[in-house]
Amino acid sequence: MPENHSIIAFDFGERRIGCAHGNAMIQIAHPLETITGKSNQEKFQKIQKIIQTWQPEKLVLGLPFQPDGTPSEITPLVRKFAHRLHRTFQLPIYLVDERYSSAMAEELLKEAHVFGRKQKPVLDQVAAMAILDSYFSGNFCETISE
Repeated sequence: MPENHSIIAFDFGERRIGCAHGNAMIQIAHPLETITGKSNQEKFQKIQKIIQTWQPEKLVLGLPFQPDGTPSEITPLVRKFAHRLHRTFQLPIYLVDERYSSAMAEELLKEAHVFGRKQKPVLDQVAAMAILDSYFSGNFCETISE
């Protein structure tokens, strides 16, 4: 089976999960959607549909740190999410330092003249895109593949 070079990236949040898609061969990422749901099961059903549609060969996930490099309060939840993704979909997971992904996403949206309330629905998706761009630059800190 030939490689499809498809990668899905996530910007995890307790309420919303930003999602982006990219191609590893040409290293281009684009926002995909923001996943919401009343339960984790509902969110994972939406993730499953995305994975079935795009058939990625790996997943990339932003790992949050404080500016000084220490883990943030949400870091343990992100690790738990990463392990559940791996168990559920049997795909390698690459964790990327996402320290400035939201700020980068806001800047990209400003450059695209998307301001205020119009930013909110796409901010998490663009943050996931920034995480994937960081992965393309070789900036991942951990891999979950067992």
